[in-house]
Amino acid sequence: MTDQTPLASSSSSPSPALAPAAAPGATHAVFNQVPLLEANLYAGDQALGEAVEGFGGGWARGLLSDYGARTGGPMLALGHDANRFPPELTTHDRYGNRIDEVRFHPAYHALMAEAVGAGMHSLAWTDPRPGAMVARSALVYMHCQAEAGTMCPMTMTFAVVPALKQEPVVAERWLPGVLSTQYDPRAIPAPEKAGLTLGMAMTEKQGGSDVRANTTRAVRVGEEDGQEVYELTGHKWFCSAPMCDGFLVLAQTDAGVTCFLMPRRRPDGSRNAMHIQRLKDKVGNRSNASSEIELRGAYAVRVGPEGRGVRTIIEMVHHTRLDCALGASGLMRQALTQAIHHARHRQAFGARLVDQPAMRNVLADLALEQEAGMRMVMRLAHSFEQSGADPQEQAFARIATAVVKYWVCKRAPGFIYEAMECLGGNGYVEESGLPRLYREAPLNAIWEGSGNVIALDVLRALGREPATREALAARLMRNRGADARYDAHLDRTLAALGSNADLEFRARRLVGDLGLALAGAELIDHAPETLAEAWLASRLGGDHGGFYGTLPTGTDAEGIISRAAVAA
Repeated sequence: MTDQTPLASSSSSPSPALAPAAAPGATHAVFNQVPLLEANLYAGDQALGEAVEGFGGGWARGLLSDYGARTGGPMLALGHDANRFPPELTTHDRYGNRIDEVRFHPAYHALMAEAVGAGMHSLAWTDPRPGAMVARSALVYMHCQAEAGTMCPMTMTFAVVPALKQEPVVAERWLPGVLSTQYDPRAIPAPEKAGLTLGMAMTEKQGGSDVRANTTRAVRVGEEDGQEVYELTGHKWFCSAPMCDGFLVLAQTDAGVTCFLMPRRRPDGSRNAMHIQRLKDKVGNRSNASSEIELRGAYAVRVGPEGRGVRTIIEMVHHTRLDCALGASGLMRQALTQAIHHARHRQAFGARLVDQPAMRNVLADLALEQEAGMRMVMRLAHSFEQSGADPQEQAFARIATAVVKYWVCKRAPGFIYEAMECLGGNGYVEESGLPRLYREAPLNAIWEGSGNVIALDVLRALGREPATREALAARLMRNRGADARYDAHLDRTLAALGSNADLEFRARRLVGDLGLALAGAELIDHAPETLAEAWLASRLGGDHGGFYGTLPTGTDAEGIISRAAVAA
């Protein structure tokens, strides 16, 4: 544990105003209510700042602080409006012409413009100095706290870059627009636009995660400007962000599943034969348009070799899984921020909620969980950055992406519910913002591989790619000897992985235990000693009741909460 200083005291936190004297006959005096929180989500987040600086992103602190001020201020209202007025599909114009347009509230476009302008999709590619991927990840982490629905097109536009680079002619034509920091929502041909966004359409109703079961057919029709041109015919059950300028699509050729780039408009400017059947009516993520589409001879160009579509697109999936973990961690951070803010201003039974022992235990427990998750995802971002020059980091990123995605995304829904409960009835109403976070939370666990898919992917990688096992073990063993509870957990986990009996049946338990080990390693390395001690005692030492708010006596709850609170 590198930081031996005790956590700061929260005694300086503000007290709520006393109740005003009620006028005779008055029936409505407003008091003991929590003030609106507007804060800088970067400058006010001590642990995030430490992680960014520690992994080399300190050069971006100006950009991050500026974006933190916007995500913690005006962008919160934009997020509310983008969800209150969800996108609407218009399939035909008034004359009966097919137009397939999705119309968004202006708040959605404003959020997209903020994200694109900050380089959230491009920073790691256009300015690849040390710390760039970490800085970019911090932008994602903060953006999700304001509004996560816009992350679907932002993440895919970011993640598509490695796939496009596998086809140089396609990359030459598309990457300048993809990497642009100008948001251009106009429905015009890609070469005429100031900036481009990309989506993807992989899954079909009969296959789901089993993309090799796809029935969409691709027929080669010729060559155009050095690109192999195909026509796609089929039905895609999920096409996220259908107003993007192009989509990576999987379809069958005689050689097998192949990857294609399908533009929304053909080179001559006409609409491509991509027909939006409907928008999905989802639990959350309502500001984003997820659609079902039909392809009727749609124009597309091949990306990567025929029959190698899954391999071509795997790097895109790898990067989107990083954003799933970042998104879940960001949602948890915003839920925690709102819970602590409420508790520091709300009185009950003669005292502030934050001064009452039971509430302090809950808030401190939540803070431990959230910082552990954030530390894991920022370490993961750092490994992405190091992968190009360090084979061991590349192998670590391969396996840790799945482990971290599984662990953090699984923890988010229950975490946000508990934060909601800290606000009581106030947290159950839309105006608090917590219901929107709660509805959003399951998406990251489902997108790009639900729990079983991810857990089995971990087992497959460990079994078939020895370098991943070695890299993961090397990272975890580095902290051996720092804490007996960590050592015992690590020994049990590695022993369980070494047994081949019923591996698939035990898959979730094994991956969850790996997640705990990674979290413990990061906290031992980077968190203050009292915080790491509380986490180790409760998560690995067995001194926990299984629910939030059951930390052991003697925990420095006041200091943990103070560290986690955002300064308004």
